[in-house]
Amino acid sequence: MENQDINEESINNQEENNVQNEATAQENVTATPTAEELLAEEKDRYIRLYAEFENYKKRTSKEKMEFFQYANQDMMVSMLGVLDDFERALKEIAKNGNPSDLQGVELIYQKFKNKLTEKGLQTMEVKAGDSFNVDFHEAITQIPASSADLKGKIVDVIETGYTLNDKVIRFAKVVTGN
Repeated sequence: MENQDINEESINNQEENNVQNEATAQENVTATPTAEELLAEEKDRYIRLYAEFENYKKRTSKEKMEFFQYANQDMMVSMLGVLDDFERALKEIAKNGNPSDLQGVELIYQKFKNKLTEKGLQTMEVKAGDSFNVDFHEAITQIPASSADLKGKIVDVIETGYTLNDKVIRFAKVVTGN
């Protein structure tokens, strides 16, 4: 009888194991993704990777263009002092000098200024009476305004401002009315 009880227990255990194995097998079948799901997942990963690479290419291209556009900025800033000296020399020669000397210096000044303009240098057009703008002007000092309409406006331009490809490289130094 004991053998029969042991055999019945082992048969019951085997049946329980079989039921558990079948349940596990069914779970594995439903948990295993189908080929279509795997394909969709890989396609999504590919599209995202491709989009990320395209964004990287655009960003590096933009950075490269900006680098080339502003690569000569330091050289341009150093040349502004020479340009200012030319302007002062022209004013002085116009007052006291020979007209033929003035023509020669003006010719050199125009060539120099044209070469800088070809490379993207632009002069800021600032005159007395314009509104003061901190994005383009640097106030050196304030003086009492001679009239109410000059309050907060530019009274005098001390030093010309310049931009390089629409980026301010030297602010116009101005005197404002108070």
